[in-house]
Amino acid sequence: MTIDWIHFTPWLSLGGGILLGLACAAFILFNGRILGISGILAGLLFPRSGDTGWRIAFVLGIAAAPFFSALVLPVDFIAAPRIEAGYASIAIAGLLVGFGTRYGSGCTSGHGVCGLSRLSPRSLVATLTFMAFGFLVVNVIRHAI
Repeated sequence: MTIDWIHFTPWLSLGGGILLGLACAAFILFNGRILGISGILAGLLFPRSGDTGWRIAFVLGIAAAPFFSALVLPVDFIAAPRIEAGYASIAIAGLLVGFGTRYGSGCTSGHGVCGLSRLSPRSLVATLTFMAFGFLVVNVIRHAI
Protein backbone atom coordinates (compact mmCIF):
# COMPACT_ATOMS: atom_id res chain seq x y z
CA MET A 1 0.00 0.00 0.00
CA THR A 2 1.28 3.46 -0.85
CA ILE A 3 0.14 6.88 0.33
CA ASP A 4 -0.71 9.51 -2.25
CA TRP A 5 1.32 12.25 -0.56
CA ILE A 6 0.09 14.94 -2.97
CA HIS A 7 -3.52 14.45 -1.87
CA PHE A 8 -2.77 13.52 1.76
CA THR A 9 -4.42 16.22 3.88
CA PRO A 10 -4.21 15.31 7.56
CA TRP A 11 -4.61 18.89 8.84
CA LEU A 12 -7.67 19.62 6.72
CA SER A 13 -9.14 16.26 7.76
CA LEU A 14 -8.44 16.97 11.43
CA GLY A 15 -10.01 20.42 11.13
CA GLY A 16 -13.07 18.99 9.41
CA GLY A 17 -13.41 16.30 12.07
CA ILE A 18 -13.19 18.88 14.85
CA LEU A 19 -15.83 21.07 13.18
CA LEU A 20 -18.11 18.07 12.67
CA GLY A 21 -17.72 17.03 16.30
CA LEU A 22 -18.47 20.55 17.52
CA ALA A 23 -21.52 20.78 15.24
CA CYS A 24 -22.85 17.45 16.55
CA ALA A 25 -22.30 18.48 20.16
CA ALA A 26 -23.94 21.88 19.64
CA PHE A 27 -26.89 20.33 17.81
CA ILE A 28 -27.66 17.87 20.58
CA LEU A 29 -27.11 20.48 23.31
CA PHE A 30 -29.33 23.15 21.75
CA ASN A 31 -31.93 20.96 20.02
CA GLY A 32 -31.87 17.70 21.96
CA ARG A 33 -31.62 15.81 18.67
CA ILE A 34 -29.01 13.64 17.01
CA LEU A 35 -27.30 15.19 13.99
CA GLY A 36 -28.01 12.41 11.49
CA ILE A 37 -28.42 13.56 7.91
CA SER A 38 -30.65 10.68 6.85
CA GLY A 39 -33.04 11.35 9.74
CA ILE A 40 -33.16 15.05 8.94
CA LEU A 41 -33.92 14.34 5.28
CA ALA A 42 -36.48 11.66 6.17
CA GLY A 43 -38.24 14.26 8.32
CA LEU A 44 -38.59 16.42 5.20
CA LEU A 45 -39.98 13.57 3.12
CA PHE A 46 -42.51 12.64 5.80
CA PRO A 47 -43.05 15.96 7.62
CA ARG A 48 -44.72 16.55 10.94
CA SER A 49 -46.46 19.78 11.79
CA GLY A 50 -44.03 22.44 13.03
CA ASP A 51 -40.96 20.29 12.40
CA THR A 52 -39.89 21.32 8.91
CA GLY A 53 -38.41 24.81 9.33
CA TRP A 54 -35.18 23.82 11.01
CA ARG A 55 -34.80 20.82 8.68
CA ILE A 56 -35.08 23.03 5.59
CA ALA A 57 -32.60 25.51 7.09
CA PHE A 58 -30.18 22.68 7.83
CA VAL A 59 -30.35 21.22 4.30
CA LEU A 60 -30.00 24.69 2.75
CA GLY A 61 -26.96 25.28 4.96
CA ILE A 62 -25.35 22.06 3.75
CA ALA A 63 -26.07 23.00 0.13
CA ALA A 64 -24.74 26.56 0.59
CA ALA A 65 -21.52 25.56 2.38
CA PRO A 66 -19.44 24.84 -0.77
CA PHE A 67 -20.47 28.14 -2.35
CA PHE A 68 -19.69 30.06 0.84
CA SER A 69 -16.29 28.42 1.23
CA ALA A 70 -15.49 29.22 -2.42
CA LEU A 71 -16.08 32.89 -1.61
CA VAL A 72 -14.08 32.88 1.63
CA LEU A 73 -11.18 30.48 1.01
CA PRO A 74 -8.32 31.07 -1.42
CA VAL A 75 -8.53 29.56 -4.89
CA ASP A 76 -7.38 25.90 -4.98
CA PHE A 77 -7.46 25.67 -1.17
CA ILE A 78 -9.58 22.56 -1.51
CA ALA A 79 -9.43 20.71 -4.82
CA ALA A 80 -12.65 19.49 -6.38
CA PRO A 81 -13.10 15.76 -5.79
CA ARG A 82 -12.47 13.48 -8.72
CA ILE A 83 -14.83 10.53 -8.91
CA GLU A 84 -13.72 7.74 -11.17
CA ALA A 85 -17.15 6.30 -11.87
CA GLY A 86 -19.91 6.78 -14.38
CA TYR A 87 -23.30 8.30 -13.66
CA ALA A 88 -24.97 4.88 -13.53
CA SER A 89 -22.50 3.64 -10.89
CA ILE A 90 -23.01 6.78 -8.84
CA ALA A 91 -26.80 6.46 -9.05
CA ILE A 92 -26.71 2.78 -8.03
CA ALA A 93 -24.34 3.58 -5.16
CA GLY A 94 -26.62 6.38 -3.99
CA LEU A 95 -29.66 4.10 -4.02
CA LEU A 96 -27.77 1.41 -2.10
CA VAL A 97 -26.61 3.93 0.49
CA GLY A 98 -30.16 5.26 0.83
CA PHE A 99 -31.52 1.74 1.30
CA GLY A 100 -28.78 0.96 3.81
CA THR A 101 -29.45 4.05 5.90
CA ARG A 102 -33.14 3.23 6.16
CA TYR A 103 -32.42 -0.42 6.90
CA GLY A 104 -29.76 0.48 9.48
CA SER A 105 -31.90 3.19 11.11
CA GLY A 106 -29.37 5.89 10.38
CA CYS A 107 -26.33 6.97 8.43
CA THR A 108 -22.64 7.29 9.17
CA SER A 109 -23.04 10.74 10.68
CA GLY A 110 -25.81 9.60 13.02
CA HIS A 111 -24.25 6.29 14.06
CA GLY A 112 -20.56 6.87 13.46
CA VAL A 113 -20.21 10.33 14.95
CA CYS A 114 -23.14 10.91 17.28
CA GLY A 115 -23.97 7.34 18.27
CA LEU A 116 -20.41 6.30 19.05
CA SER A 117 -19.84 9.44 21.11
CA ARG A 118 -22.89 8.43 23.18
CA LEU A 119 -21.45 4.89 23.55
CA SER A 120 -24.45 3.35 21.78
CA PRO A 121 -23.95 -0.41 21.20
CA ARG A 122 -26.34 -0.27 18.23
CA SER A 123 -24.26 2.49 16.66
CA LEU A 124 -21.07 0.50 17.21
CA VAL A 125 -22.53 -2.48 15.35
CA ALA A 126 -23.86 -0.22 12.57
CA THR A 127 -20.53 1.59 12.16
CA LEU A 128 -18.54 -1.66 12.10
CA THR A 129 -20.97 -2.96 9.48
CA PHE A 130 -20.63 0.20 7.35
CA MET A 131 -16.86 0.00 7.50
CA ALA A 132 -16.61 -3.76 6.85
CA PHE A 133 -18.85 -3.61 3.80
CA GLY A 134 -17.07 -0.48 2.56
CA PHE A 135 -13.72 -2.28 2.73
CA LEU A 136 -15.22 -5.37 1.10
CA VAL A 137 -16.83 -3.49 -1.79
CA VAL A 138 -13.69 -1.46 -2.54
CA ASN A 139 -11.59 -4.64 -2.46
CA VAL A 140 -13.96 -6.47 -4.80
CA ILE A 141 -14.27 -3.52 -7.21
CA ARG A 142 -10.50 -2.96 -7.37
CA HIS A 143 -9.42 -6.58 -7.65
CA ALA A 144 -12.27 -8.58 -9.15
CA ILE A 145 -13.55 -6.26 -11.87
